[in-house]
Amino acid sequence: MTFDDVRKMALAWPEVEDGTSYGTPALKVRKKLLARLREDNDSLVMPGVPLDEREMLVESQPKIFYFTDHYRDYPMVLIRLSKAKRSHVEPLLRRHWKTLASKAAVKAYDKG
Repeated sequence: MTFDDVRKMALAWPEVEDGTSYGTPALKVRKKLLARLREDNDSLVMPGVPLDEREMLVESQPKIFYFTDHYRDYPMVLIRLSKAKRSHVEPLLRRHWKTLASKAAVKAYDKG
């Protein structure tokens, strides 16, 4: 995957827009961070991943999921896009989108 793949996926959902965060391309929902590209241009900073789930992801698929000391205390995981597939990224991204989007947007999307 690439950030462009992630971008195309997320922009299909209501209220998602392009933005920047820490000088890198980002996706935002109602001005809140959905995800961003890390400075290495290969890692997706994926917020909204509880620490226990992050530990499980990192242990089970360390080539795809990881974190650094900087993110140790935050509910987020880093995803190596060059190793990831849509099936790794989309569920995490969609779940976080649902926490940021308006209830009306989520309801409308879920209805189809």
